[in-house]
Amino acid sequence: MQKNLGNYRKSYEKSSLTEDSIKENPLEQFQKWFYEVEATDGVDETNAMTISTIGLDGFPKNRVVLLKKYTHEGFIFYTNYNSEKGKAIAQNPAVCLSFFWPNMERQVIIKGTAEKVPENLSDGYFESRPVGSQLGAVVSNQSEVIGSREVLEKELEALEKQYEGKSIERPEHWGGYLVRPISMEFWQGRPNRLHDRIRYTLQEDYDWKIERLAP
Repeated sequence: MQKNLGNYRKSYEKSSLTEDSIKENPLEQFQKWFYEVEATDGVDETNAMTISTIGLDGFPKNRVVLLKKYTHEGFIFYTNYNSEKGKAIAQNPAVCLSFFWPNMERQVIIKGTAEKVPENLSDGYFESRPVGSQLGAVVSNQSEVIGSREVLEKELEALEKQYEGKSIERPEHWGGYLVRPISMEFWQGRPNRLHDRIRYTLQEDYDWKIERLAP
């Protein structure tokens, strides 16, 4: 089975990225782009991002998760600490995040180190989640092999009865990570594949070095 995709072509012409138009701080530039993409209403989940980790088997693995907060420190998402990605981060906290916003012909690629957020932040976010999502976090041994979906659904039904009318505490194995960036690259599609690529690299004095990369 094969399919030739050589004729899949698109000309990127929606915008440009120049040194005189960018922010000095990459997190401020990210916020600018995020707001612009969000305002177009052309992406279902503007906060959807790919996170790449190096697994315990030595292979890189990508998966899509949802960004839940960004600050001057970095990017926060939540997951099961005992999941495949959680175990990978525990062994090697170097990760890569990436955002692809096709409606604006933009990408952002972030290299950084992941660390657990304080427990009170995880508690606060967990409490803000819908009850169904809270129970889902409790019932799912994320990344573990299960016999069938029916097994999972029966366990969920049992938990729904157990916690009916009661508050649900955050499981200790579930919480947030903060990814502190050391490098952020902004990619803007341009005609003739001469795309704009601007990279910010964190320096020892905590300033950011700004460089243009060849497309």
